Amino acid sequence: MKQPIGIRIRVIDPLKGVAMQVQRGKCELLPPVKKTASELIFEFEIDVDTSSSRPNFLGAYAQGPKDARFVYVNSGTYAGAPSSMHGRRAKLSLMSITTKQVEDVLTSKSARLETSFPGVGRDGGPTCASVKGLQWKMVGK
Repeated sequence: MKQPIGIRIRVIDPLKGVAMQVQRGKCELLPPVKKTASELIFEFEIDVDTSSSRPNFLGAYAQGPKDARFVYVNSGTYAGAPSSMHGRRAKLSLMSITTKQVEDVLTSKSARLETSFPGVGRDGGPTCASVKGLQWKMVGK
């Protein structure tokens, strides 16, 4: 059974002057719903199939194969800023989201799943590659 659930991604302390957007499909981009110097917030829905033992994330925001789904947060040139000196993608795994978390969000109808990550990587540029240590939690809308 396929149903949509809300997702919120928080980018903490994004690199000043570098655009960041969530990748939708192969080439569409989703801008943040909130943008401050200390945080970017992205909100969208992702479809989840709950008919098997593990949630299967589907739709335009879910990238990768069934057993390794993730969301891309693009920065610089990948985020639609052609003159940027950066061109990166942060890969946020969906695989640590549990069946119970999905069921709780679907039951609540006023909740979503949220994660956050730092906007600047170890090299001083925008965070990129697979983001380690992501924790997804249920929060209110």
